[in-house]
Formats: sequence, C-alpha cells, structure tokens
Amino acid sequence: MLDVLEAPFDWQRFNAGMSAYEQSGDPLPKPMLENIRETKLALKAPLTTPVGKGFRSANVRLREEFNLYANVRPAISYIRGGRFEDIDLVLIRENTEGLYVGVEHYIPIDGDPKAVAEASGIITRSGCRRIAKFAFDYAVHHNRKKVTIVHKANILKALTGLFLETATEIGKAYQDKLLIEERIVDNCAMQLVINPSQFDVILTTNMFGDILSDEIAGLVGGLGLAPGGNIGNDAAIFEAVHGSAPDIAGKGVANPTALMLAAAMMLEHTNHYDKAARLKSAISNVLEEKHYVTADLGGKATTNEYTDEVIKKLES
Repeated sequence: MLDVLEAPFDWQRFNAGMSAYEQSGDPLPKPMLENIRETKLALKAPLTTPVGKGFRSANVRLREEFNLYANVRPAISYIRGGRFEDIDLVLIRENTEGLYVGVEHYIPIDGDPKAVAEASGIITRSGCRRIAKFAFDYAVHHNRKKVTIVHKANILKALTGLFLETATEIGKAYQDKLLIEERIVDNCAMQLVINPSQFDVILTTNMFGDILSDEIAGLVGGLGLAPGGNIGNDAAIFEAVHGSAPDIAGKGVANPTALMLAAAMMLEHTNHYDKAARLKSAISNVLEEKHYVTADLGGKATTNEYTDEVIKKLES
C-alpha cells in the first residue's frame, strides 16, 4: 500500500512482543531498539507482552526507552449512518507520567500480605510544560481552533492541579491563535457522548487520555479505526492502538484500518501530507461504500480483500 504511494521508506522488519520473546527471551530485542534509535521512526503492530513477573508492558517500555512523551490519537467519522457523522478531533495525552509510572506496592497487615494496595501518581512541572507546548503547537500547525484541557483538579488538587495550572500558563502565549478552555474529566466524558463536535483538540494526562481515547474511538466505529502516534524529541512510533488478538491471528478477519491510518500519521509526521491525504481518502471511500469492510464493521470482507480494495482506490 505504501509502495503504491511511493512512500520514501526503506523497511526493516523486526519481531517484537511474544514472538520475539519466544525467539530471544526479550519482547523488545536490542537490534530492534538500536534500529529505532538510528532511524528515529517506526510503524508498530499490536504487541503481546508475556504474562508473568519481570515483564512490563512492551508498549510502556518503548515509550520509556525513547522518551515518547506525547501520545496523539485522532478520531474522524469515516463511517456514515451512525449517531455522529461530524467527529474530527484529536486527543493529545501525556505519555510518560501520572499513575502509569507504576510506583505501587502492598502493605501487609495482620498476616495479610496484600491488606493495602498503594500507588503514587507522579506529574512534573517540566512534563506538563512539554506536553502542553506540544499540544498547542500541534493545534496551530494543523489549523485547529480550540484546545480543551481535561483534568480532575477539583479532587486531585495537587496531582492534576499542577497539570491544569501549568497548561493554562503555557496556553497564554497562544490565546491570539486558539480558544483555550478546561473541563473536569467526568464532564468531558459525558459531553463527548452528547455532542462530540464541540471538541477539537483535547489535552490531558496519561490515565485520563487512555480512557477518553477509547471512548472517542467508540464514537467513530471502534478501536479498529483508531490510530495513534507516540512522539518524542528523538523518535516517533506509530501504531494501531487496539491490543493484539492472538485468537484470530491468521484467520484473515482482522480490521487493518487502524494500522493504515497510523501509516498515514507517519507520512504526515515526515511531511508527506499529499501521500497521507491520498491514503486517508482511499480508506474513507472504501469504508463509505461498505462493500469490502471487515466483520467488526458489519461486513464480510477478509483482511486481504479490504486491503486490496484500498489499494485499488489508490491506483485509480
């Protein structure tokens, strides 16, 4: 597909996740990490992390390894006939801090080794500045009109209060270019299902972004249509945000749209906007016609049949 677009990428393929673990004992082999460090770019399929002690999420490890502090998740209504047909928004999530830093432990009491579970969320002023500036710059660069800062500062006054305070301060430099507002996370979740078109760019913390981005994906047809980009100063990894599905591997029924849209994001990241637009247009046309869509979207097409139809659109 990218070859049809004549995308200027020289592909180097690596196994990761469970398949890499079975081969080398490491879900993220060193040659793959060195390659990403050298090329500063990767397109990643969903990974399965081996179950058991000693293995953190492969996705989290990649974010930490390359300091991919910004998670970008666009959502567009490619499928018509649903409740909402005018969704075009982007969620930008801080990707390395918050409750997902994994600082947690049990406290034993009266012989119960797990009597109390305790976790610490960590948010830094510098991390807030970095993601806020990224989000505001992204909004301006992509001709967006509004940024909504989403938080829970009414309850988590220190943890997300710092995020809101810092993002608001950074936003002052963009007030002549963007409308900037703030929402409490539970209100934002409700408003998304009532009237999602009121949102343009959402800026939020790690855990809130994880939850809200899945909600947003549900509004446009599910995770099968949800791409994501993990972006740092020195590398960017683009992916389908849904998890792996070993139970359907090799059956030809998986929906490849999210990975295709992730490839379009990678094209945009490398300033190949025309090629990205062509790819998204081809995907949109196939989805709109509904003749060659996969089972999760109500169709009967196999993965290859759907992909071939997208390629035909690109070639026409």
